[in-house]
Amino acid sequence: MRFGVLGPVAVWTDAGEAVTIPGLKVRALLADLLAHEGRVVAADRLVDDLWGDDPPGNPAAALHVRVSQLRRALEEAEPGGRALVVSRAPGYALEFGQDAVDAARFARLVGEGRPAEALGLWRGAAFADFADFVFLRPVIARLEEARLAAVEELAEVRLVAGEPVDVAEFVAEHPLRERLRAVHMKALYRAGRQSEALAAYGELRERLADELGLDPSPELAELYARILRQDPALSGRAERPVTNLPAAVGELIGRGGAVDEVRALLEAGRLVTLTGPGGVGKTSLALEVARQSAGGHPDGVWLVELAPYDRHTPSLAEAVLVALDIREESAGAQERLVEALRDLRPLLVLDNCEHVVDQAAKLAEVLLRSAPGLRILATSREPLNVSGEVLWSVPALELPQGSEPLTVAKADAVRLFMARATAAARGFTLDAGNAAAVAQLCRRLDGIPLALELAATRVRALGIQELVARLDDRFRLLTGFQRGAPERQRTLMAMIDWSWTLLTDAERVVLRRLAVHADGCTLEAAEEVCAEAGIDVLHMLARLVDRSLVVAVDGPSGVRYRLLESVAAYCLRMLDDAGEAEPVRQAHVGYYVTLAVRAESHLRGAEQAHWMRRLDVEAANLRAALDAAPAAGALRLVNSLAWYWFLRGRLGEGRRSLEAALAAEGDAPAADRARARAWHAGFALLLGEDVDWEPALDIADPGERARAQWFVALGLTDEPSARALVDAALATFREVGDRWGVAAALSRRARDAFTLRDLAALERDGGESAELFRELGDGWGRLQATEWLAGLGEIRGDYEWATRLFAEGLRTAEELGLWPDAVRRLSWLGWLAMNTGDYDQAMEHCGRALRLATGQGYREGQVFAGMGYGYSARRAGRLELAEEHLNHLLDGVPRDGEPPLFLPTTLVELGFAHESRGDAEGARELFQEAFAVARKVGDPRTTAYTVEGLAATSAPEQCARLLGLAAAARQAHRTPASHSEQDEVRRIAGRARDALGEEAFAAAYAHGRELTFDDVS
Repeated sequence: MRFGVLGPVAVWTDAGEAVTIPGLKVRALLADLLAHEGRVVAADRLVDDLWGDDPPGNPAAALHVRVSQLRRALEEAEPGGRALVVSRAPGYALEFGQDAVDAARFARLVGEGRPAEALGLWRGAAFADFADFVFLRPVIARLEEARLAAVEELAEVRLVAGEPVDVAEFVAEHPLRERLRAVHMKALYRAGRQSEALAAYGELRERLADELGLDPSPELAELYARILRQDPALSGRAERPVTNLPAAVGELIGRGGAVDEVRALLEAGRLVTLTGPGGVGKTSLALEVARQSAGGHPDGVWLVELAPYDRHTPSLAEAVLVALDIREESAGAQERLVEALRDLRPLLVLDNCEHVVDQAAKLAEVLLRSAPGLRILATSREPLNVSGEVLWSVPALELPQGSEPLTVAKADAVRLFMARATAAARGFTLDAGNAAAVAQLCRRLDGIPLALELAATRVRALGIQELVARLDDRFRLLTGFQRGAPERQRTLMAMIDWSWTLLTDAERVVLRRLAVHADGCTLEAAEEVCAEAGIDVLHMLARLVDRSLVVAVDGPSGVRYRLLESVAAYCLRMLDDAGEAEPVRQAHVGYYVTLAVRAESHLRGAEQAHWMRRLDVEAANLRAALDAAPAAGALRLVNSLAWYWFLRGRLGEGRRSLEAALAAEGDAPAADRARARAWHAGFALLLGEDVDWEPALDIADPGERARAQWFVALGLTDEPSARALVDAALATFREVGDRWGVAAALSRRARDAFTLRDLAALERDGGESAELFRELGDGWGRLQATEWLAGLGEIRGDYEWATRLFAEGLRTAEELGLWPDAVRRLSWLGWLAMNTGDYDQAMEHCGRALRLATGQGYREGQVFAGMGYGYSARRAGRLELAEEHLNHLLDGVPRDGEPPLFLPTTLVELGFAHESRGDAEGARELFQEAFAVARKVGDPRTTAYTVEGLAATSAPEQCARLLGLAAAARQAHRTPASHSEQDEVRRIAGRARDALGEEAFAAAYAHGRELTFDDVS
């Protein structure tokens, strides 16, 4: 029987049926016995617990009656149940199995590090129906303490894993519990609610002082300080995933000790390389180590598969950027990656380094030197030879000794073989009749996991004895196989070769043709590339999966079929031997060129998100197709993929691929070459390169030329030239009826209008662009158009409309995985909250945006979010926090030359912070510098704000004049002050009005409205 005390006291049969225990005293007796966990409880103690100060006339008899009733209830529920209640001097005890009581199971699960399962046993408060019984209070308190500790442990585990945590209810019940409070603060901070996290600390500090006369612990005070300064180590990665590791499909047999040892090396060092021959299980071990190490890496664990790359790859930084879903900007891929990882604490798993060992070593060295919180776990057949590298040679699995079944069964190699063999051949077991053969096979295969798995698939067809006999024949035949290769590698390749000979001709055709795929393929691709008359590719794939030669992986994009590295290498040689290498590679090229062409038509419409994800998973195959394509196919491929590369921010890959296609030898349509040249010029400009772009626009087709003009304009820093190109493109788009082109050009014009504060043009062009993109279903396009329309709402003070547009844009950006766009929308939402005076909400939005921008290495986004955060902190009166962020924004910003757009407002906010601290002289210097910079930038709204800052540190009459000037400028340019700016102006004006009197103030104010910015000295 089973008993429950983690909630109301309950009893169940082994079948799970509830058992009724009649009578309050009988249930109280059961509770008392359960509370003593199998120990004998004296009869006198039981009487006292059950009846207290009002015992019955014959206590012993009354107790005996209750014991009999309890025994009867248990017996009726489960035969033999009465024997659980035993009489043993000086009283009674309840005997039960180790896990029969939920409290005991709870304690065991917690001890095993399984707090989630343990907490799942709780049905309410411990002994909930006997909470008022005095004798149970110490037990209830102990169980509740254990429950809270488990809640804290589970919450900490989930925080580390990046999962949402809510312990607010527990904090309310136990407000002085510091560990719980720390978890709550971290959870609030991770959720972007920094102000609430800081307030939670303040509440605890007040409670401790009022109720206990104590201060928070140093650890909690340090956590408060880290939240205040936004320590990146505390941050999650907003809505982005924290790992791309594939889910484990089963137990990793025989590697428990290896996992622990490698984890210990990773904790002690920063670069660990797993070495060993192919098939020994380096990747499987690395993935399991990474999964179990996730808790120690707050910025995620990331698998970077290097198999699709080769020694001609300029930099593997692009592979890491893709794995981490980080967009490439104008900086090079390596610089972008370094910037993104600099302040983070991730674990990178660089898999299959041996064929790109030089590039992998260079990248690892640069990243480890630049990002002190980074750790790298690499797999390679040879060391990277980087300073600080720790090598760990992955051994083969433990081999069996002797031939006794019990002894043989304990060996790890046998355990793996049997697990796979029994899955393939149900009913196959290890016994005295086959133990010797199994042991011989495992020893003959050197304990290499891949070889064991391949052999296991043949047990059903051949039986173990025949399998061993044929295997020995195969090894004798292949004595000279791969001369010079390590013994274990010869063993593995011999095993693959033997598996090959057992395939049918049709299976061999499909298997060797699959090998041209990089990083797997879909069923559709396999049927296209492996096709041959009379062969059912799907049926062959199923048979090859059964033989462990092909791995079927079910992921978000559907089932993909992959070959293990060693099998793929073997099959490529078989493809060459069959004389099929070139035709099959061209079939592969043809399929992926067609796929890219098909995708391009969907990347500007309602299926944009689906096709972006489809191309994401085919990135390796698309690169392989480009490498093998003749000029005509290569140009069709890159022209079709260029917009995808732009959307995903893979600018370096786009430029390099276009360059390779343009350099390919062979005939190709002139129109395709011209289009590729234009794309290439645009990507180069976006990367900040100096390009002679005008010849690239020599395109005969008017519609294609217009699209090229628009794209080239995106990268031009010469704004007049860019605007001229966009205007020309727009005219052509309207003429040829290209609605997407019209929408794109209008969106760009809306952005320019926003910069120039041409509000009428912004409303006109942005509105038409947004409507066209909405009709087309293009999410990216809607993001571009509505960003500037929402900005118009912010300028005009229509904060509700602007907030709605930015919130919609945030959802779209997250759906498409456009993280820089998500950063901008979050920052805008913060600005809107700031302008309405909701500074806590503003700091939450901007803090979340800042963490996401930091994780992306997105410098522009860090500035935008940092501005909103620092400005909001200043306006909320948190001067120390504000000055820290504002000064950080100014770090490294030159004060001469062309000023960045954020400089004048940042100087104004810093000036107001100085003014609030009583440093009027320092504040005025900052306001004067801000005014000069704002005039250079040419933004009247910002200039008016700097004048209002100057008014704050001017004599009363001059103050009134400057306020009048600023008000007139805002009115003339239709850029009213935000709510929070109006509060600032009212404060400044009130001080001057009090000093001058209403009449003098009004006169000076009216005089100021007649002045211009040129009159400010």
